[in-house]
Amino acid sequence: MRNAPFDAMAMSDVPVNLSRRRFMLSSAGIAAGAFVLGLGVPQRGARAEATKLRGTKVPAFLEIRPDSTVRLQSPFVEGGQGTFTAMAQIVGEELDADPATFVVENAPPGDAYVVMDNGMRITGGSMSIRNGYSAMRRLGALAREMLLQAAARQFDVPVEELTTQPGRVIHKPSERSIAYGELAHAAMSLPVPDPATVRLREPGEFRWIGAPVPRVDVHDKSTGKVVYTVDVSVDDMLHAAVQHAPRLGMTIQTVRNEDQVRAMKGVHSTHRLPGAFAVVAERWWDAKRAAEAALIDWQEPGPDTTMRVMPTDFSTEAFRKELADTRGPGEDAETRGDVVRGLKNAHTVVEATYASQYVNHAQLEPPSALARFNPDGALEVWVPNQAPDMFRADIAKRTGLPVEKIIIHSQMLGGFFGRHFLYETASPYPQAITLAKETGRPVKLIWSREEEFLRDTLRPMAAVRFRGGLDRNGIPVALEAVSATEGPTEGLNNKRGDRLDDSALEGLTGKSYDIPDRRIAQNFVKNPVMLGYWRSVGNSMNDFLYETFLDELADKGHQDPYELRLHLLRDNRRLTTLLKSVADLSGGWKRGPFTAADGSRRARGIGMASPFGSEAAAIAEVSIENGRVRVHEVWEAIDPGKVVNPAIVEAQVNGAIALGLSQVLLEETVYENGMPRARNYDGYPILALNQMPRVHVKIVESGEKMGGVGEPPLPAIPPAVANAVSTLTGRRIRSMPLSRHDFAS
Repeated sequence: MRNAPFDAMAMSDVPVNLSRRRFMLSSAGIAAGAFVLGLGVPQRGARAEATKLRGTKVPAFLEIRPDSTVRLQSPFVEGGQGTFTAMAQIVGEELDADPATFVVENAPPGDAYVVMDNGMRITGGSMSIRNGYSAMRRLGALAREMLLQAAARQFDVPVEELTTQPGRVIHKPSERSIAYGELAHAAMSLPVPDPATVRLREPGEFRWIGAPVPRVDVHDKSTGKVVYTVDVSVDDMLHAAVQHAPRLGMTIQTVRNEDQVRAMKGVHSTHRLPGAFAVVAERWWDAKRAAEAALIDWQEPGPDTTMRVMPTDFSTEAFRKELADTRGPGEDAETRGDVVRGLKNAHTVVEATYASQYVNHAQLEPPSALARFNPDGALEVWVPNQAPDMFRADIAKRTGLPVEKIIIHSQMLGGFFGRHFLYETASPYPQAITLAKETGRPVKLIWSREEEFLRDTLRPMAAVRFRGGLDRNGIPVALEAVSATEGPTEGLNNKRGDRLDDSALEGLTGKSYDIPDRRIAQNFVKNPVMLGYWRSVGNSMNDFLYETFLDELADKGHQDPYELRLHLLRDNRRLTTLLKSVADLSGGWKRGPFTAADGSRRARGIGMASPFGSEAAAIAEVSIENGRVRVHEVWEAIDPGKVVNPAIVEAQVNGAIALGLSQVLLEETVYENGMPRARNYDGYPILALNQMPRVHVKIVESGEKMGGVGEPPLPAIPPAVANAVSTLTGRRIRSMPLSRHDFAS
């Protein structure tokens, strides 16, 4: 669920005065005569003009080797979500090359790899495929056209007489053909055509887009060849481990046994870092043991500190109560009609406060970074990340080096879920850079699991005060939701922004239910902990809060929750189709409680969500065993508009369901006295294999604009489970995780 492997790029020796093109050629092992599309080849005429459009100015984006295999550098990072395979399908479709012949790698930083129209280059927000789709199709079409032109010259025939079959150019009149690899050298010298002149395939012509193409990285994953940052090794490398301050903001006063630590087996040196004590050794295990043996007196920060400080008395229980007790009208995020009037005129008004919990990312890959200063003054950093250009810019700012002197190696991510953004106190790369500079040797720093749990960024907590108005028939006519929270973007900036943080309220906002008068607002409450993005971000908690309150309104109005949703979506064909699809998938809506074939007492619940351009609906079937919730079946229908690879979509839905179940049933980060209670998985349980229910997935392609897939399936799961539990037990569930509740009676 939380682990995703990677095929690492072979690392060259220390580069000395390499041009961009020479570096790419040497680092990638490009064969002589390979076809490279993009910068590095002298630009002229149409080539320079073509590069003004995103997805055509692509330095070494695409390479066709003499054996006709295709090397593609992906602008989006692979972390288990299947991006590399989808990129191969999209480019291969227009290039007319089988995705199975592709070798896909993470592209380095650089403006040329920015293919999204918004000018950003990040892997997150389920944006990769939907926002890279057009540009990558165009890239493949341009490359195919250049191959056709090269073949026309070689065969001395009009280009109009040529066509392609996978990996070959065909001249039907003469029955001649030639492999792409044989045309590479000639095609490389041609200008890039004007993108307006290339034709993209119609959907009816697709060979690979829309097909369950096997993943291009599955062989290396299954044979153990994948290499994460934690596995990377370079010559003369040292290893490092750290002991962080128990609370953020504290600094080292004294290390009482530093001389003894330095004398421990294998230790090279000790170092004092902001909020941490580091040990560098020849082996990581020696560094870890020495760092843990250090007896450190930590001191509180002074009053003039600019650092974020964790209070000594902070506890999540007290903060939960503070959020729930927060009053005030809040700042409007979304309004429709007149909610004051609507509530005043309602036949029944229902009020309730719902709450979500802090959660860790808790991915299996331990945080790590490797830094090396080269003789030519360049700095190389191997670091798992979701935004290579942002990391390079940040490192330039930290070191004072120009960006052209910074080389970022973006390894495949071992699970990320929003973990690998620029979280200064939650990432080891600043420490690794400092240690490499101070030791004069390459240093790989690995955080132990205990240090990871101490410094991970968390999904925000929130408490939402709901008021819902029902008419005489029990139909919602007004709804107000005021959230007391801080969004992750606000948390990263360490201040309230000029406008509301969308990520704090998504899932409360953007609902399609036809409730005439509604208002969504936020009371900003600063969190003491460091906040970060978590899979499906605000939707992961807010759809639970909204959808469970909607079920509470259904109960108070004596409405079936499924039928009520159908009524509120009666004018929305897309969501009505989706809701009916998940009901059909489950064998027909059956709320319960009812007795299952095994004699257990069960019930079903439903939840919906509209995150990241896609639509999702889920039904969960639960029972109670020994006072705890057992989820037996989950049915989910997802409508991402259009699909590139249905097998990957189904896999992503399964993974998102697992993570959604984990957070609603088990996951919670608890702080006491300013420190997290859990420092490893023994104190922070995640969903186990024997807790995973049977999952049934249906993909509904509405043909609407393409949405995301990695995150959208998650948010509908927690409310579906909680609503089922409420039906089964007769107790309204208003907070997560359900492990906080005892359902024995």
